[in-house]
Amino acid sequence: MKQAPRMIRPVSDLRNHFADISRTVHETRQPVFLTKNGFGDMVVLSMEAYESMQLDSEIYRKLLEAERAEEAGCRYYTLEEVRKEAEDVINGKG
Repeated sequence: MKQAPRMIRPVSDLRNHFADISRTVHETRQPVFLTKNGFGDMVVLSMEAYESMQLDSEIYRKLLEAERAEEAGCRYYTLEEVRKEAEDVINGKG
């Protein structure tokens, strides 16, 4: 999958061309990287793209946590297994 080229602009453009930067981050859902004195300083991102990125990060963390738990020998149960066990306990079979 080919990545879109990075949008890099001087930080002064945030003041001088705010509407253009805002339109860019909303239309492309990609960040705009701002530089100060030729070095990276900030990243501007739409709220929608930021929230999507946060959700992706949370999902990744949960998957990594589950993989580590499985490697450590933790046992997971399906919903049906839990229901059956609960029914057995309620009915005095457990």
